[in-house]
Amino acid sequence: MHPLAPLLALAGAVLAISFSSVLIRFSQAPSAVIAFYRMALTTVLLLPWAWREVHRVRRLPPGLRGATVLSGVLLAGHFLTWIASLRYTSVAASVLLVTSHPLYVMAADAWLLRERVPPRRLLGALLALTGVAVVTFAGAGTGDLAAGSRALYGNFLAVAGSWFFAGYILIGRRVRQVLPVMPYTTVVYGVAAAVIALGLLATGTPFGPYPGRELLIFVALAVVPTLGGHTVLNWALEYVPASVVSVSILGEPVGAALLAWLLLGEAPSGVELAGGALTLAGLFIATQSAGRAASPTAGEAPGPAGQDAPPGPSPAR
Repeated sequence: MHPLAPLLALAGAVLAISFSSVLIRFSQAPSAVIAFYRMALTTVLLLPWAWREVHRVRRLPPGLRGATVLSGVLLAGHFLTWIASLRYTSVAASVLLVTSHPLYVMAADAWLLRERVPPRRLLGALLALTGVAVVTFAGAGTGDLAAGSRALYGNFLAVAGSWFFAGYILIGRRVRQVLPVMPYTTVVYGVAAAVIALGLLATGTPFGPYPGRELLIFVALAVVPTLGGHTVLNWALEYVPASVVSVSILGEPVGAALLAWLLLGEAPSGVELAGGALTLAGLFIATQSAGRAASPTAGEAPGPAGQDAPPGPSPAR
């Protein structure tokens, strides 16, 4: 294999993930319906590869089976809140805020493991949190009270999406120590689809029918950002250092904002740009510090931001 192949694949994966928010904006379907079809279609597409390892899922201890189900529930919460946020706030703000999940993973690690936080990582976290606060409340400073309240609500939904995803990572990191990525991902996506389907039934939201244009968007969301993005990121982790992958993931908010500008005519505001720069700089400092602190030993499979093992798909947008 050419040495540049993994890096080119990594760049392509980040670009593929960046299309997620724009594809969602193109859809006219309810947010929960988009989330359901994305999860359900991805599960179906992964089943042929995951089926050969289904015995590993059956052998899981009851505690880890329950953790896997909970991981799927949290992933459902992530998609429901984040996709809904795109109906209320800008693509730039939504994607940036939901990508801030490494901050909450690091905070949970520090609390649960009672570990001392290095000054460099703390500085990065504080910078990123400042940027998150700036972006979150950016819409509230507009002259239009209704528009400001709407943007603020969307921003909080995106932040909630990052919290759900942080929980998904924390649980997945434990389960992935004993379960390969393909069966784990398939089960988690299937659980997420089932949870969202129950929500649709409970609220009386129809599953369809939807026009062909909507169905194409649903398929594109499953194929482009999910399989072409997250699956390739997991493949790249075998050939590229985790620190490189974690930095490349920070390109998603930039890519999404550029695509929204080009395809939707949605330019980020000055406040969003300033807050975004703070957030990305802080995340870069914090995740690189975390990566060095948790450098894997030979033979281990590193994950994003220095995690011991990838928790399934990388940032699931």
